[in-house]
Amino acid sequence: MKLSERQLNQVNDRISALVNAGSFYGKKLKEAGIENVSSQEKFEKLPFSEKNDLREAYPLGLMTAPEEDIVRIHSSSGTTGLPVIIPYTSKDVDDWAIQFARCYEMAGVTKLDRIHITPGYGLWTAGIGFQWGAEKLGAMVIPMGPGNTDKQIQMMIDMKSTVLCATSSYALLLAEEIEKRGIKDQIHLKKGIIGSERWGSNMRERISSILGIELYDIYGLTEIYGPGIGINCPNESYMHYWDDYVYLEIIDPVTGENLPDGEWGEIVITTLVKEGAPLIRYRTHDLSRIIPEKCSCGSGYPRIDEIRGRTDDMIKIKGVNVFPAQIEEILSLFPEVSSEYQIHISHLEGKDTMRLYVETDGTVDFAKLAERIAVKVKSKIGFTPIVKVVEIGVLPRSEKKSKRVIDERYE
Repeated sequence: MKLSERQLNQVNDRISALVNAGSFYGKKLKEAGIENVSSQEKFEKLPFSEKNDLREAYPLGLMTAPEEDIVRIHSSSGTTGLPVIIPYTSKDVDDWAIQFARCYEMAGVTKLDRIHITPGYGLWTAGIGFQWGAEKLGAMVIPMGPGNTDKQIQMMIDMKSTVLCATSSYALLLAEEIEKRGIKDQIHLKKGIIGSERWGSNMRERISSILGIELYDIYGLTEIYGPGIGINCPNESYMHYWDDYVYLEIIDPVTGENLPDGEWGEIVITTLVKEGAPLIRYRTHDLSRIIPEKCSCGSGYPRIDEIRGRTDDMIKIKGVNVFPAQIEEILSLFPEVSSEYQIHISHLEGKDTMRLYVETDGTVDFAKLAERIAVKVKSKIGFTPIVKVVEIGVLPRSEKKSKRVIDERYE
C-alpha cells in the first residue's frame, strides 16, 4: 500500500511541525538532516520510532503543539519502565472521536443503541475513547468502567444495554456469569465491540454463542490516539482502518524491510494529522498483513487482517520459537476445549518444560484429551508439552487482560 500524494504532503507537514517545535522526535529528525520526503522510497528510509525511544521523552518531550493548545494527556498501559505520555490537542481529541464513531457505524451501531462501557478510565485511553466515540455518534452511554460484575449485570438489565464494550477477557467473564445465573432472557445485548487484547476464534465463538451477539474487533493503541483507528465490518473478519488519519506499513520485524501487501509482518503506523504528538513510522510490534482486495461491504477504506500476535509475545522453549497464537490455533482444532488456556514454562533438571492447561466439560476423558492435544502440539511445533486438562471455570478469569503465559524460568 503506497502513500498517496495527499498522504505524502501530510507526512511532510507533520515532519515540519516536529522539527519546528524542537520536540524530542523533532530533534532526532533534525539531527538526521530530515526536513521532508519526496517519494515512497525516501519515506521508507525514515527512521522508525519505538516505545523505548518515546519513554526517553518522559514526561512531555513528545509535545509538539504549543502547551496552551494541549487539552489532555493519556499514558500507555505498560507496566515496565517509564510510561509514555501522549499529549492531545482539542483537534486530536475530536479526530479520535470521529474515528471511533466510524467504528460504531461500521458495526451497525446507531443513535438508538445503549452502549455499556466496561474498560478502564483515567490515563488509559480505553474507557474515555469508547465514550467519546459513542457521544460523537449520538448514542446513549452507560460509563460503567471496570469491575463489580454484579453491578455491571444489574445495570445491563435495568438500562437494557444493547452494545457491550469490553476486553475479550471481561466479555467472557460476563458471558459465563450471565449463563451461570440463567438470566440470558433478561439481557438485551445485540453487539459487542471488543478491544485491548488479541483473542482467538474459540473465545470469540464462546462469547458470541453464550450471549447471542455479533462481535467486532476494534484496533488501536495509546500512542496512536487509542482504540478506534480500525474495526472489522459485518462481512469480514478483516479490519478497515482510517487512512485519512493514519498510514500503515507492514515490515519484516527482523530486517525492518517493507513487505508486499498480503505478507505477514509487523504493523508500522504514521499519524497524518495528529497535532499534540505526531509519530512517524511507529513500530507497534503487532503482527498482521495488508489485505489489498476491495471489501464486499463496499467500503473504500483499506484493510488489515486480524492481529495474529505481537513480536514481543514470542517465547523460546527447547530452542523453538513459539507464539501463543500458534497454541490457540491448535486448541481450536478441539471443539471440546473451551477458549481459556494457560502456558506455564519452567526450567527443571537442566531443561525447559512447558505445561499447557486447558478447560473442557465433564463429558470427555481428560487423560485421552490431554494425550491428543500433546501429540498435535508435537506435530505442529516440534516438542511435546505436559498437558493438564481441567474443568471449565477452573482457570482464572480477568476483568482486564488475561495472563496467558507464565514464564517461571525468570522468577
